[in-house]
Amino acid sequence: MSAADWKKKCEAEWSLQGAPMPDSLDWKSIYEARPLGRNLLKNPAPHGLSKDIPPPEPELPTMPTHGPPRFQPDGDFTGWSTSTEVLPYDTSGIPPGVVICQLPQYGWFSMEQVIDLKAEGLWDELLDEFQPEIVIQDWYEESQVHESIYQLQVKLLGADKSTIIAEYNVNPAEDLSAYSHTWKEVSHVFSGYGPGVRYVRFLHRLKNKFMMEFFPTLFACSSVIVKPN
Repeated sequence: MSAADWKKKCEAEWSLQGAPMPDSLDWKSIYEARPLGRNLLKNPAPHGLSKDIPPPEPELPTMPTHGPPRFQPDGDFTGWSTSTEVLPYDTSGIPPGVVICQLPQYGWFSMEQVIDLKAEGLWDELLDEFQPEIVIQDWYEESQVHESIYQLQVKLLGADKSTIIAEYNVNPAEDLSAYSHTWKEVSHVFSGYGPGVRYVRFLHRLKNKFMMEFFPTLFACSSVIVKPN
């Protein structure tokens, strides 16, 4: 297949009519990279869970294990940069002189990926002039361990990986008045973000609780997808 044929194949399959498509690009390699319409995040479900199946109910032992505190859930986090922030005990609302036997301790578990859009197969002219939609989607468990259990920060960055061209932040508050245990969706679409975007920084934080046992907040099916307009 000729270079022109590969270019036409990309244009037809990804509906790129009107998009800048320089002849100088290797359209066969771009087609094989398939940068449009696929999830650019690596390992989007480290816990092996799917949003299409309800999150697992916590399994409590018959006797507390009283093990050392932990703040990172089980999972294969290959492809993610992870960190843990253990929060101080919250003693607000406890009257003076009250004897405390046990308090919950919370910690944020953060996971981050930085996506190199050009390395994934996108090209300068498409990003700068056509500015295809960048669709963000994430699903987190309604764990009910706290009223604040999830934070998401997504930044579109320039070539220097530090200039912020556009960003989206969310920190939802949970309703703990009634028990509910489902997946909750968070989504956002970047469009018309301006020229210069070369990287996407995806960072989400989930709060876990330790009180004699470990109570995590899990997530599933995170995605960053570039779509033609």
